[in-house]
Amino acid sequence: MRNLHELPKIRDSLSYLYVEHCRIEQEDSAIALFDKQGRTPVPCASLTLLMIGPGTSITHAAIRALADCGCMVAWTGEDGIRFYAFGTGETRSAHNLLRQARAWADPAQHMAVVRRMYAMRFAESIDENLTLQQLRGREGLRVRATYEKASHQTGLPWFGRAYERTEWGASDPINRALSAANSCLYGVCHSAILSAGYSAALGFIHTGKILSFVYDVADLYKAEISIPIAFQSAAEGETGVERRARLLCRDAFRSKHLLQRIIPDIDLAVGTGTGSQAEIDFDLDGAAPGGLWDDETQEVAGGVNRFEDAGQEP
Repeated sequence: MRNLHELPKIRDSLSYLYVEHCRIEQEDSAIALFDKQGRTPVPCASLTLLMIGPGTSITHAAIRALADCGCMVAWTGEDGIRFYAFGTGETRSAHNLLRQARAWADPAQHMAVVRRMYAMRFAESIDENLTLQQLRGREGLRVRATYEKASHQTGLPWFGRAYERTEWGASDPINRALSAANSCLYGVCHSAILSAGYSAALGFIHTGKILSFVYDVADLYKAEISIPIAFQSAAEGETGVERRARLLCRDAFRSKHLLQRIIPDIDLAVGTGTGSQAEIDFDLDGAAPGGLWDDETQEVAGGVNRFEDAGQEP
Protein backbone atom coordinates (compact mmCIF):
# COMPACT_ATOMS: atom_id res chain seq x y z
CA MET A 1 0.00 0.00 0.00
CA ARG A 2 1.63 3.23 -1.17
CA ASN A 3 -0.49 5.73 0.67
CA LEU A 4 -2.90 5.59 3.59
CA HIS A 5 -5.26 7.85 1.65
CA GLU A 6 -5.91 4.86 -0.64
CA LEU A 7 -7.91 3.28 2.20
CA PRO A 8 -11.69 3.74 2.26
CA LYS A 9 -12.70 6.62 4.54
CA ILE A 10 -14.42 5.56 7.74
CA ARG A 11 -17.74 6.95 6.55
CA ASP A 12 -17.62 4.56 3.57
CA SER A 13 -16.54 1.48 5.55
CA LEU A 14 -18.44 -1.50 6.88
CA SER A 15 -19.34 -1.06 10.53
CA TYR A 16 -18.22 -4.20 12.37
CA LEU A 17 -17.72 -7.95 12.19
CA TYR A 18 -18.06 -10.25 15.21
CA VAL A 19 -16.36 -13.66 15.06
CA GLU A 20 -15.89 -16.54 17.49
CA HIS A 21 -14.55 -20.11 17.47
CA CYS A 22 -12.35 -19.66 14.42
CA ARG A 23 -8.78 -18.98 13.31
CA ILE A 24 -7.88 -15.70 11.63
CA GLU A 25 -4.95 -15.59 9.21
CA GLN A 26 -3.50 -13.09 6.79
CA GLU A 27 -4.42 -13.63 3.17
CA ASP A 28 -2.73 -11.34 0.61
CA SER A 29 -3.42 -7.80 1.91
CA ALA A 30 -6.54 -8.93 3.80
CA ILE A 31 -7.50 -11.68 6.23
CA ALA A 32 -9.44 -14.92 6.08
CA LEU A 33 -11.50 -16.75 8.72
CA PHE A 34 -11.22 -20.53 9.06
CA ASP A 35 -13.82 -22.56 10.97
CA LYS A 36 -15.77 -25.79 10.58
CA GLN A 37 -17.74 -24.20 7.75
CA GLY A 38 -14.56 -23.58 5.77
CA ARG A 39 -12.76 -20.42 4.66
CA THR A 40 -14.29 -16.93 4.58
CA PRO A 41 -12.25 -14.03 3.11
CA VAL A 42 -12.65 -10.62 4.80
CA PRO A 43 -11.75 -7.33 3.03
CA CYS A 44 -10.31 -5.66 6.12
CA ALA A 45 -9.44 -2.45 4.24
CA SER A 46 -13.14 -1.61 4.25
CA LEU A 47 -13.86 -2.88 7.77
CA THR A 48 -14.03 -0.49 10.73
CA LEU A 49 -14.10 -2.87 13.70
CA LEU A 50 -13.32 -6.56 14.17
CA MET A 51 -14.76 -7.97 17.41
CA ILE A 52 -12.98 -11.20 18.43
CA GLY A 53 -15.04 -13.49 20.64
CA PRO A 54 -14.16 -16.65 22.62
CA GLY A 55 -12.45 -19.60 20.96
CA THR A 56 -10.68 -17.44 18.39
CA SER A 57 -6.98 -17.34 17.52
CA ILE A 58 -5.31 -14.81 15.28
CA THR A 59 -1.86 -14.71 13.73
CA HIS A 60 0.66 -11.91 14.08
CA ALA A 61 0.52 -11.35 10.30
CA ALA A 62 -3.27 -10.96 10.43
CA ILE A 63 -3.04 -8.35 13.22
CA ARG A 64 -0.48 -6.42 11.18
CA ALA A 65 -2.72 -6.51 8.10
CA LEU A 66 -5.66 -5.21 10.14
CA ALA A 67 -3.53 -2.44 11.67
CA ASP A 68 -2.19 -1.42 8.25
CA CYS A 69 -5.79 -1.10 7.05
CA GLY A 70 -6.86 1.01 10.02
CA CYS A 71 -9.29 -1.62 11.32
CA MET A 72 -9.63 -1.57 15.10
CA VAL A 73 -9.50 -4.99 16.77
CA ALA A 74 -11.45 -5.53 20.00
CA TRP A 75 -11.19 -8.66 22.13
CA THR A 76 -14.62 -9.27 23.65
CA GLY A 77 -16.59 -11.80 25.62
CA GLU A 78 -19.30 -14.07 24.23
CA ASP A 79 -21.74 -12.25 21.92
CA GLY A 80 -19.55 -9.15 22.13
CA ILE A 81 -20.92 -8.27 25.56
CA ARG A 82 -17.75 -7.89 27.64
CA PHE A 83 -14.82 -5.82 26.49
CA TYR A 84 -11.25 -6.87 27.30
CA ALA A 85 -8.78 -5.04 25.07
CA PHE A 86 -8.42 -3.16 21.81
CA GLY A 87 -5.88 -2.21 19.16
CA THR A 88 -5.00 1.20 17.76
CA GLY A 89 -6.85 3.46 15.34
CA GLU A 90 -5.65 4.64 11.96
CA THR A 91 -4.36 8.16 12.60
CA ARG A 92 -0.92 9.01 13.97
CA SER A 93 -1.74 12.67 14.51
CA ALA A 94 -2.39 14.02 18.01
CA HIS A 95 -4.12 17.21 16.83
CA ASN A 96 -7.66 16.18 17.75
CA LEU A 97 -6.52 14.65 21.04
CA LEU A 98 -4.79 17.90 22.02
CA ARG A 99 -7.90 19.92 21.17
CA GLN A 100 -10.04 17.50 23.15
CA ALA A 101 -7.67 17.68 26.13
CA ARG A 102 -7.73 21.50 26.10
CA ALA A 103 -11.52 21.54 26.04
CA TRP A 104 -11.67 18.88 28.77
CA ALA A 105 -9.23 20.69 31.07
CA ASP A 106 -10.74 24.18 30.76
CA PRO A 107 -13.93 24.43 32.91
CA ALA A 108 -15.67 26.91 30.60
CA GLN A 109 -14.90 24.91 27.45
CA HIS A 110 -15.79 21.68 29.23
CA MET A 111 -19.22 23.03 30.12
CA ALA A 112 -19.72 24.27 26.55
CA VAL A 113 -19.05 20.76 25.21
CA VAL A 114 -21.47 19.25 27.74
CA ARG A 115 -24.20 21.67 26.66
CA ARG A 116 -23.58 20.96 22.98
CA MET A 117 -23.72 17.20 23.55
CA TYR A 118 -27.00 17.49 25.43
CA ALA A 119 -28.40 19.86 22.80
CA MET A 120 -27.56 17.35 20.04
CA ARG A 121 -29.83 14.79 21.71
CA PHE A 122 -32.97 16.94 21.66
CA ALA A 123 -35.13 17.51 18.61
CA GLU A 124 -35.91 21.07 19.70
CA SER A 125 -33.62 23.91 20.78
CA ILE A 126 -32.91 24.24 24.48
CA ASP A 127 -32.81 27.31 26.68
CA GLU A 128 -29.24 28.49 27.23
CA ASN A 129 -30.16 29.45 30.79
CA LEU A 130 -30.91 25.87 31.85
CA THR A 131 -28.55 24.57 34.52
CA LEU A 132 -26.63 21.32 34.12
CA GLN A 133 -28.97 19.66 36.62
CA GLN A 134 -31.99 20.76 34.56
CA LEU A 135 -30.38 19.41 31.38
CA ARG A 136 -29.85 16.06 33.08
CA GLY A 137 -33.49 16.08 34.13
CA ARG A 138 -34.67 16.75 30.57
CA GLU A 139 -32.37 14.00 29.31
CA GLY A 140 -33.83 11.57 31.84
CA LEU A 141 -37.33 12.46 30.68
CA ARG A 142 -36.34 11.96 27.03
CA VAL A 143 -34.85 8.52 27.71
CA ARG A 144 -37.90 7.45 29.72
CA ALA A 145 -40.17 8.53 26.87
CA THR A 146 -38.02 6.53 24.42
CA TYR A 147 -38.43 3.36 26.49
CA GLU A 148 -42.17 3.96 26.85
CA LYS A 149 -42.55 4.46 23.10
CA ALA A 150 -40.66 1.25 22.31
CA SER A 151 -42.69 -0.64 24.90
CA HIS A 152 -45.96 0.63 23.41
CA GLN A 153 -44.91 -0.20 19.84
CA THR A 154 -43.88 -3.77 20.64
CA GLY A 155 -46.40 -4.53 23.37
CA LEU A 156 -43.60 -5.60 25.72
CA PRO A 157 -43.64 -4.34 29.31
CA TRP A 158 -40.58 -2.41 30.47
CA PHE A 159 -39.50 -2.71 34.10
CA GLY A 160 -36.27 -0.72 33.92
CA ARG A 161 -32.61 -1.24 33.10
CA ALA A 162 -31.25 -4.07 35.23
CA TYR A 163 -28.75 -6.87 34.72
CA GLU A 164 -25.98 -8.68 36.57
CA ARG A 165 -22.70 -9.45 34.82
CA THR A 166 -22.27 -12.60 36.90
CA GLU A 167 -25.82 -13.81 36.17
CA TRP A 168 -26.31 -12.87 32.55
CA GLY A 169 -29.01 -15.46 31.88
CA ALA A 170 -31.13 -14.12 34.74
CA SER A 171 -31.78 -10.84 32.91
CA ASP A 172 -34.98 -10.40 30.92
CA PRO A 173 -34.73 -10.59 27.10
CA ILE A 174 -35.02 -6.82 26.59
CA ASN A 175 -32.12 -6.10 28.94
CA ARG A 176 -29.97 -8.79 27.30
CA ALA A 177 -30.78 -7.42 23.85
CA LEU A 178 -30.09 -3.88 25.01
CA SER A 179 -26.67 -4.87 26.36
CA ALA A 180 -25.81 -6.61 23.09
CA ALA A 181 -26.97 -3.66 20.99
CA ASN A 182 -25.15 -1.14 23.17
CA SER A 183 -21.96 -3.22 22.96
CA CYS A 184 -22.05 -3.03 19.17
CA LEU A 185 -22.74 0.70 19.32
CA TYR A 186 -19.91 1.24 21.81
CA GLY A 187 -17.50 -0.71 19.61
CA VAL A 188 -18.28 1.27 16.48
CA CYS A 189 -18.16 4.62 18.32
CA HIS A 190 -14.88 3.59 19.97
CA SER A 191 -13.42 2.72 16.58
CA ALA A 192 -14.44 6.08 15.12
CA ILE A 193 -13.05 7.95 18.13
CA LEU A 194 -9.65 6.30 17.80
CA SER A 195 -9.65 6.61 14.01
CA ALA A 196 -10.07 10.37 14.31
CA GLY A 197 -7.34 10.62 16.94
CA TYR A 198 -9.50 11.40 19.98
CA SER A 199 -9.17 9.82 23.43
CA ALA A 200 -11.76 7.31 24.57
CA ALA A 201 -11.06 8.18 28.22
CA LEU A 202 -11.50 11.99 28.23
CA GLY A 203 -15.25 12.12 28.63
CA PHE A 204 -17.22 15.31 29.17
CA ILE A 205 -20.57 14.05 30.48
CA HIS A 206 -19.24 10.71 31.71
CA THR A 207 -16.02 10.56 33.71
CA GLY A 208 -13.70 8.21 35.56
CA LYS A 209 -13.73 5.30 33.08
CA ILE A 210 -11.33 4.38 30.29
CA LEU A 211 -14.32 4.52 27.88
CA SER A 212 -16.01 7.65 29.24
CA PHE A 213 -15.93 9.50 25.91
CA VAL A 214 -17.27 6.38 24.15
CA TYR A 215 -20.31 6.53 26.44
CA ASP A 216 -20.70 10.25 25.69
CA VAL A 217 -20.73 9.68 21.94
CA ALA A 218 -22.84 6.51 21.97
CA ASP A 219 -25.53 8.28 24.00
CA LEU A 220 -26.15 10.50 20.96
CA TYR A 221 -27.56 7.47 19.11
CA LYS A 222 -29.08 5.12 21.71
CA ALA A 223 -32.62 6.48 21.49
CA GLU A 224 -32.50 6.20 17.72
CA ILE A 225 -30.77 2.84 17.37
CA SER A 226 -30.04 0.52 20.30
CA ILE A 227 -33.20 1.02 22.37
CA PRO A 228 -35.71 0.36 19.53
CA ILE A 229 -33.54 -2.54 18.32
CA ALA A 230 -33.52 -4.16 21.77
CA PHE A 231 -37.32 -4.12 21.98
CA GLN A 232 -37.68 -5.35 18.40
CA SER A 233 -35.26 -8.20 19.03
CA ALA A 234 -37.02 -9.25 22.24
CA ALA A 235 -40.42 -9.05 20.54
CA GLU A 236 -39.30 -11.66 18.02
CA GLY A 237 -38.64 -14.27 20.73
CA GLU A 238 -36.36 -15.03 23.65
CA THR A 239 -34.13 -17.51 21.81
CA GLY A 240 -31.10 -15.90 20.18
CA VAL A 241 -32.08 -12.42 21.31
CA GLU A 242 -28.47 -11.20 21.56
CA ARG A 243 -27.47 -12.42 18.09
CA ARG A 244 -30.62 -10.95 16.59
CA ALA A 245 -29.83 -7.59 18.23
CA ARG A 246 -26.33 -7.60 16.72
CA LEU A 247 -27.69 -8.31 13.24
CA LEU A 248 -30.32 -5.59 13.57
CA CYS A 249 -27.58 -3.19 14.69
CA ARG A 250 -25.53 -4.03 11.62
CA ASP A 251 -28.48 -3.21 9.37
CA ALA A 252 -29.36 -0.04 11.31
CA PHE A 253 -25.78 1.25 11.22
CA ARG A 254 -25.92 0.98 7.44
CA SER A 255 -29.43 2.35 6.88
CA LYS A 256 -28.93 5.27 9.27
CA HIS A 257 -25.46 6.07 7.85
CA LEU A 258 -23.95 5.94 11.32
CA LEU A 259 -20.34 5.84 10.17
CA GLN A 260 -20.92 8.97 8.11
CA ARG A 261 -22.20 10.82 11.17
CA ILE A 262 -20.00 9.90 14.13
CA ILE A 263 -16.81 11.85 13.40
CA PRO A 264 -18.59 15.03 12.22
CA ASP A 265 -20.79 14.83 15.34
CA ILE A 266 -17.70 14.49 17.56
CA ASP A 267 -16.00 17.41 15.81
CA LEU A 268 -19.11 19.53 16.30
CA ALA A 269 -19.51 18.58 19.96
CA VAL A 270 -15.88 19.10 20.95
CA GLY A 271 -15.62 22.28 18.93
CA THR A 272 -12.89 21.06 16.58
CA GLY A 273 -15.06 21.37 13.48
CA THR A 274 -18.42 22.42 12.08
CA GLY A 275 -19.97 18.99 11.73
CA SER A 276 -18.96 18.61 8.09
CA GLN A 277 -17.32 15.52 6.63
CA ALA A 278 -13.85 16.36 7.91
CA GLU A 279 -10.90 14.33 6.68
CA ILE A 280 -8.67 12.49 9.13
CA ASP A 281 -5.10 13.76 9.33
CA PHE A 282 -3.19 10.53 8.80
CA ASP A 283 0.28 12.05 9.41
CA LEU A 284 1.73 9.96 6.60
CA ASP A 285 5.31 10.62 7.68
CA GLY A 286 4.67 8.62 10.81
CA ALA A 287 8.30 7.61 11.26
CA ALA A 288 9.41 11.23 11.70
CA PRO A 289 9.75 12.56 15.26
CA GLY A 290 7.01 14.74 16.64
CA GLY A 291 7.41 18.34 17.72
CA LEU A 292 8.67 19.57 21.08
CA TRP A 293 6.45 21.66 23.33
CA ASP A 294 7.63 25.24 23.75
CA ASP A 295 6.45 27.75 26.36
CA GLU A 296 6.56 30.65 23.87
CA THR A 297 5.68 29.25 20.43
CA GLN A 298 3.76 26.13 21.64
CA GLU A 299 5.82 23.82 19.40
CA VAL A 300 9.25 23.59 17.82
CA ALA A 301 10.61 20.98 15.44
CA GLY A 302 11.74 17.69 16.93
CA GLY A 303 14.67 15.51 15.89
CA VAL A 304 17.13 18.41 16.22
CA ASN A 305 20.05 18.61 18.66
CA ARG A 306 19.49 21.88 20.54
CA PHE A 307 22.77 21.98 22.47
CA GLU A 308 24.14 24.99 20.58
CA ASP A 309 20.77 26.79 20.65
CA ALA A 310 20.87 26.70 24.45
CA GLY A 311 23.96 28.91 24.46
CA GLN A 312 25.92 26.60 26.73
CA GLU A 313 29.59 25.75 26.61
CA PRO A 314 30.60 22.08 26.13
